[in-house]
Amino acid sequence: MNEIPFYRITGLTYRYGGGRFLLQIPELDIYKGTSVGIVGPNGGGKTTFLKILALLEEPDEGTIFLNGKKVDQNDYGLKRSITMLLQEPYLLKRTVFENISYGLKVRKEKQGIAEKVHSAMGLVGLSPEEFSHRRWHQLSGGEAQRVALASRLILNPSVLILDEPTASVDQESAVLIKEAINAMREKYNTTLIVASHDIVWLNTVADKIYRVYGGRIAGYASDNIISGPWASDSDGLWKSVLPDGQVIHAATPPDDSGEKGLLDPSDIMISIQRPEGISAQNIIRGRLMLLSQENHSDKLLARIDIGGFSMTSRITRKAAESIHLFPGEDVFAVFKASSIRWQ
Repeated sequence: MNEIPFYRITGLTYRYGGGRFLLQIPELDIYKGTSVGIVGPNGGGKTTFLKILALLEEPDEGTIFLNGKKVDQNDYGLKRSITMLLQEPYLLKRTVFENISYGLKVRKEKQGIAEKVHSAMGLVGLSPEEFSHRRWHQLSGGEAQRVALASRLILNPSVLILDEPTASVDQESAVLIKEAINAMREKYNTTLIVASHDIVWLNTVADKIYRVYGGRIAGYASDNIISGPWASDSDGLWKSVLPDGQVIHAATPPDDSGEKGLLDPSDIMISIQRPEGISAQNIIRGRLMLLSQENHSDKLLARIDIGGFSMTSRITRKAAESIHLFPGEDVFAVFKASSIRWQ
């Protein structure tokens, strides 16, 4: 990894919606050749943030450095080194071949176009013989998204930014998209920035996953966000009431940054039976919905539904096996009030 970040963002502020919403990223570094995932609720600022990284939108305040140099929004050569694929693929009313080759022709590249198009099609699992002459309206949703991706891959960008690339595609296309962008990164050291609601799929792509919530980066994706309002309770604790009426306690009051508590999944113990005689102030009943392997780790992520509120615990495979943990079972999430920190 380079000492100098490929992207460096400082003091970024972007206002829109008549000032009703504010995107604020005080500081963020992204290194060359890494793959960064972005998750968060709709309306939380993900797409706006991606467009700023793609240099399609300009922040109201702050500075973006790219490869050690301050970004000049008028540097079109720099903008051409970054390409973005939106959630809804936009295809020209032409053939698949013409759609994929369009970017090369705009850049007035004339050498080896057919070879490059066929190579890009192969990356996304589209047979050149079968699809080259197919029209845009003869494609399924997954095929259209793969054509749109191929039209970006053929440009060999330094940065590839994807906004919900698997939101409306079939499972086969989701796998092929994953394989294509991973191959691109391995071959060309492409920097990937991917937003997705599919955390399991994203874990197979990203080295690090950030959560964008309320216009801010609220820790990593696996961190649990516990919203307020928080109120003082007995024994000097603070409490937040969950949708199902259960109460979560924090040891310290919310700070000036807001009322969003963060809880590291590693601080949550899972029990099949309600534990007795322990010092943890929080014992929350829920149902285990999903067990998945954490990317670049030997740990499992356990997703627990608590009356519509989702909580994630990080546990070892050995611990899961020792208590015979399976999705669909009722479990208890156990953690200390002091484990909750403030955003």
